[in-house]
Amino acid sequence: MKRARFLLALPAAALLASGCATLSPEAKVRDRLIEAGIGRRTAGCMAERMVDRLSIGQLRALGRVAKLPGRDVGRLSVRELIDRLDALGDPEIVTVVTRAGLGCAIAG
Repeated sequence: MKRARFLLALPAAALLASGCATLSPEAKVRDRLIEAGIGRRTAGCMAERMVDRLSIGQLRALGRVAKLPGRDVGRLSVRELIDRLDALGDPEIVTVVTRAGLGCAIAG
């Protein structure tokens, strides 16, 4: 009987362990922002603010903007960045990213 419980517990333990190995949404967003050319400190600040305000679908759409060909997001003008975000057709993304960016810039 104990052996049966142990054997049943193994798959559950493996699932839990694999879940711990995956990155949190905040870490994924932070890493994507860094890859896009945003500084580490600013990317961490922005990711923290954005994951609480955007859905997973919105975060994925935002990730696609960072992969668009062209210059790094960190080297885009504010106008170019807003144009890319506007192309997503979701005004909430524009608002959240703008507020996060400004808030983190002010916070230093």
